[in-house]
Formats: sequence, structure tokens, C-alpha cells
Amino acid sequence: MPLSTPTTVSRRALLRACGVGVALPWLEALAPRRAKAAEPRAPLRLVAIETTMGLLPQCFFPEGIGHDYTPSPYLAPLEPFRNRLTICSGLSHPDVDGGHAADIAFLTGAPHPASGSFRNTVSLDQFAAEGIGTETRLPSLPLTVAAQGTTSLSFTRDGVLLPGERSPARLYRQMFLQGTPQETGEKIEALRTGRSVLDFVATGARRLDKTLPAGDRERLDQYFTSVRELEDRLQRAEVWEKRRRPRPKAPPPPENPEQELFTLLRLMGQMIRLALESDTTRLVTLFVNPAQWVPRTPGVVHETHALTHHGNRPEMIAELKRVEEMQFVILGEFLAGLDGVREGTVSLLDRTMVLHGSCMGNANAHSNSHLPVLVAGGGFRHAGHLVFAEPDAPPLANLYVSMLQRLGLETEAFASSTGTLRGLEAA
Repeated sequence: MPLSTPTTVSRRALLRACGVGVALPWLEALAPRRAKAAEPRAPLRLVAIETTMGLLPQCFFPEGIGHDYTPSPYLAPLEPFRNRLTICSGLSHPDVDGGHAADIAFLTGAPHPASGSFRNTVSLDQFAAEGIGTETRLPSLPLTVAAQGTTSLSFTRDGVLLPGERSPARLYRQMFLQGTPQETGEKIEALRTGRSVLDFVATGARRLDKTLPAGDRERLDQYFTSVRELEDRLQRAEVWEKRRRPRPKAPPPPENPEQELFTLLRLMGQMIRLALESDTTRLVTLFVNPAQWVPRTPGVVHETHALTHHGNRPEMIAELKRVEEMQFVILGEFLAGLDGVREGTVSLLDRTMVLHGSCMGNANAHSNSHLPVLVAGGGFRHAGHLVFAEPDAPPLANLYVSMLQRLGLETEAFASSTGTLRGLEAA
């Protein structure tokens, strides 16, 4: 059936006509007829970005409240999106402390990440992936922009880190390049072998179950839960491996791009847009660690980590401001890229919640309170500048509950939440 026909085309019928399972982006022709009369039923997405070294508070938080705020230097590049932006002042994660150690708790809210007994909990994106992750080839997409390491913002329900992808080129191949039939068969066989190994290990471990003390049995039960989750992921991966990948709408990025903060940030932003536009995934996290870089921007000669410990020296603050300001210029470019992709009567930005923030409110003091946080797009009735003051300030996790509900997940709680974030409503 041609897509130009006014008759509504079902996704199942189109796939049957193609003769193969094809991972399709959202198409207006596939929306139910009744949805076209109102808003096309494009899927909702979530992108969560954390810059780990904090932000200069005086350069991030605006003057004024509500929609009449005066933009700060960092918010100035985001002015084209003022009506689709909410900036939050006064939000924190209760009991999340430890300075830089709080990096890994930004999306989990797990308390005391610097303690020796710390165990992380499920991150916002993985909580969402449990509900909607099966609808796409990649349940979620953890990404990393850092000089070294693969730390990400994504943690399973058992607190296990999901390593972040650092290579834009490798990510592009994963999303769009279809292997030969032999390569596909080898991947499927490897996935099946992985499941067999898990079955073998789990069977052996179960023999111990009745002979162990209570504490060990509890740990073993957690292990079995992790095994079952991994088995499910392997099984879903096998199903998707048999389906053809979508056709990319942009050429591949450089195989070996310059290892420079702003270069990689821009490339990752482009890859995120392609991942969302092709409906390869609907959940993305981006861990940005500028600490060990001397970013290429005029007037910057020191590593970012050294600049964050500026000791209130004006020349160091001025240099740090240039580094942080450029991150918001690139964020503005990313939002513009999402806004340029149309999905029926709305843009990709209108269907994508973009969370941007940091685990530190003041890196110079290693403070983990009053975090700089904003959310853009996603079809919210945006509130401009929301200001919360102690002792009545809600936890940051309240914003996360609002975002989870916006994704269509029926949940009333996440981490330390006490409800949804007052002042931020769905449009």
C-alpha cells in the first residue's frame, strides 16, 4: 500500500508488505486516524545530560521568576527556546554528598555516594527502560564524553553501571550499518551462547541456595535477578538483530575525531538526534566530564578541573566562564537540531524532554546542594524560572517523577521523591 494514500497504514501491515522486520522511525502515516485530528502520536523521549564539574551559580541562575526572568550569561544561547524551557533553582538530592563522588548519583539520588558501603540504585533512564525500553532496538543509550573512562549516568536496578559509549563512529555503526547474513548469524549465535552460559552458571548457583545462610541467600537472589534481566536483554537483542537497521539521514562521523571537549560534544549531540529521529532508542544519557581537558576556546589555557578550584580569583573565574558558556552554546545547537526535525505537526524537541544539570552546585566548595538544573522541550507547559527555597524545597527526584509520568509510566515515586514537581505541568 503506497504511503501517499490517505488511508491509515498500520505498522503491522507495512512490515508485512516489506517482507522483513524493519526498524522504522515514527511516521505520520502510521498514526491512528483519530490522532491526526489532534496531535500526532509520536513517541515521547528523554535525554539526560550531566556536566560533572558544576557550573558557576552567578552565571547560570537567572534574575526574576516565572516567564519574566532576565536570562543569565549561560541561558542567553537558549533564548530561542525560552517558551520551551524551565530553569529550577533550589533543587537537590537529599543526603547525596561527597563532592565529585555525587557524579554517579545524579540520576539515581542514592544517598552518600562517597561512603565505603555505598551501593547505587536504579537510574532515571533505566527505570524508564523497564517500561518502554522494549519498544526500540536499543532500550537505552548511555553515552560518555570524557578524556578517559567509560563512566555513565546509567545504573541497573541492582546498581550496576552500564558503560558509556565514547566513540561517535562506533555508535553510528551500531545504529545504522547492517552486517552481512554471515555476520548477523555470528552475532545471533554469540547472543545465544551468552544465554547458555548464564543458564549454566545460574543452575550451578541454585544448588547452593538451600545450604547458605540468610544473608548469602539474599545476595544470591539479587544475583538471580540480575541474571534474569541480562537474559531478557540478550533475548530482545537477538530479536532486533534479525531486523534491518534504519537508513541513516546523515553521513557517518569521523572514525577518529579530534579528542577535544567541544568537538566530541557536538558529534555526540548529532548522534543523539539521529538515534531519536530513527527511533533506535527513546532514552539517552550523556555523561560529560570536562575535568582533564583544556577546551579549545579563546582565552582558555588551564584544565577545567583546575579552573573549578578558582579560589574566587577573577582571572580563573573568567576562564572557567568561557568553558561553561560554550557548553550552553552547544546545548542550544542541540536543541535547535531537535527542533528542526518534524513529526507531524510538532518537532522532535516537542516530543523529547532534555534534562541538563550537574551534581555540584558549587565546584569550588564541592557543594552538592542548589543544583543547576533545567529541562527543555517534551511537551510540558513550561514555567520559565521555578524558584524553591528551604525548608520547603522539594527534592530533585520530584522532577524525575514528573518526567517519568510524562513518558506515560504510572509511577508516583522515584528515589527520594515526595510527589511531582509543583509548577511544571504537561501541556
